[in-house]
Amino acid sequence: MKWIIDKQFDFCYGHRVWSQELNKEFSLDSCLACRHLHGHQGKIKIYLASESLENGMVTDFKHLNWFKEWLDNVLDHKFIIDKNDPLFFDLMSHYTKDDKFDEDKFFYFEEGYWTCDLSNLKNRALIEKYEGMVVVDFVPTSENISAWLLEVARKKMAKLGIDVVAIEFWETPKSHCRVEI
Repeated sequence: MKWIIDKQFDFCYGHRVWSQELNKEFSLDSCLACRHLHGHQGKIKIYLASESLENGMVTDFKHLNWFKEWLDNVLDHKFIIDKNDPLFFDLMSHYTKDDKFDEDKFFYFEEGYWTCDLSNLKNRALIEKYEGMVVVDFVPTSENISAWLLEVARKKMAKLGIDVVAIEFWETPKSHCRVEI
């Protein structure tokens, strides 16, 4: 027997799918709207599984409070940008050198993203711009964001011996992705 539980979380974010391409036969037009800077009200459902129960549970749902806090601190009202995006150097001009990603100006986190070192900025508007940037090394599509969040959750929950078996991620109320182990 296997038990699977899930919990849902919401957050707002922005992104740009710079690699978007369309086949006009299926899309009916050639508008590459996802290449624009835009935002979403995202929803995530995380699935945890176990073949045995401890105290009658897979785990306590409160063991996912860290995930909500991580989403709130890292992604909520932030812009996810791929460091390989051709617009990266324009959007992040204070953090690039000779059109290259300057790692010395960023903080890297084990969860697989960078944030800007704001210590040298004095202009409040620039601080506000850059504190909202989350830099990743992948095109921030629903599929890639789902896989990223699955790995973040898997690594953390493994410390409790809990399997994270799937993530569902809604980019819009009508469009979502599921990634599973």
